[in-house]
Amino acid sequence: MAARRFRDRFRRRPWRGRDEDGRTAWTRGRITVAFSLLVALVLLFPSLVPGTPGNVGGLTENFLPWLGVPVVALLAVAVVRRSASALTAGLAATVVWCAVFGPSLVPREPGAHDLTVVQHNVSDENEDPAATARTLLAADPDLIALEELTEHALPAYEKTFRARYPHHAIVGTIGLWSRYPLTESARADIRPKGVPGDWNRGLRATVRLAPRHDVAVYVAHLPSVRIRPADGFDTRWRDESAGLLGEKLAGDRSTTVILAGDLNGTTRDRGLAPLTSQLDFPDEDFEFSWPTAFPVSRIDQVMTRGATVTDIRTLRATGSDHLPVMARIKLEDERAGRS
Repeated sequence: MAARRFRDRFRRRPWRGRDEDGRTAWTRGRITVAFSLLVALVLLFPSLVPGTPGNVGGLTENFLPWLGVPVVALLAVAVVRRSASALTAGLAATVVWCAVFGPSLVPREPGAHDLTVVQHNVSDENEDPAATARTLLAADPDLIALEELTEHALPAYEKTFRARYPHHAIVGTIGLWSRYPLTESARADIRPKGVPGDWNRGLRATVRLAPRHDVAVYVAHLPSVRIRPADGFDTRWRDESAGLLGEKLAGDRSTTVILAGDLNGTTRDRGLAPLTSQLDFPDEDFEFSWPTAFPVSRIDQVMTRGATVTDIRTLRATGSDHLPVMARIKLEDERAGRS
């Protein structure tokens, strides 16, 4: 019965002329028009979404590509209502979405590069670290940055990587393996105030690529974010940690800097502005790395200064709840590269 009423009502909404309420295809669907224009505005200017209440702006920025879903729904509503104005607004929102995210959907060749970096949160609950290590090894990177290393799993990574990556540094739950010598490595203190327990999740190392070319490599695991009824999208500790890391990057005088880590946020997230404002990163919005079961966001990042990430992509799943991320990097100094 309900289906019949819907069909009858649908037939009474012509594309030409007026319906039973006296409305035309251009005067129907004003609410749908408003929602479509709102989505288009958010896609173009996500920073306009307020941070309060509940840091809704930051949450929106982390899942911005998924605004394509309501765009499709709004187009469907426009067709069902036979609203020309809503359909026009929906198509406008579609054009905006394609302009913002379309370039990420176009296949591109990686181009020339000097370094390959693999970044992976291996998970402290990983039941087969040796298999995870072999997966990363198969990508044949120059640098491997890992987070959530445990005392139990560390020997498996060290054993698997030893032959091809003789240089490595470990700080807390963070590790860096390199084909090239590490001339120095140290803890990078990015611990927010109030974080309890033994918390060491930042590392800085100098990688010597050639006699006169050193690269500063940071590996970081920023604090997790939470969605809570009382606080909304709670990123306070992560944002504080990002600020501390940003200060270290700003004070680093190295010509070339690489940051690899689980930053618990996308490059569009306003909370990561202390990092994204001074580092370069690729526009690959759809190489989602988390969660493994159904990736919806890339919170694992590789960023650079004095170099360019020419390509970034995810690798096949391991025993972690994150997918590994592989980045190819072109150094600005043409003398650098494999010797």
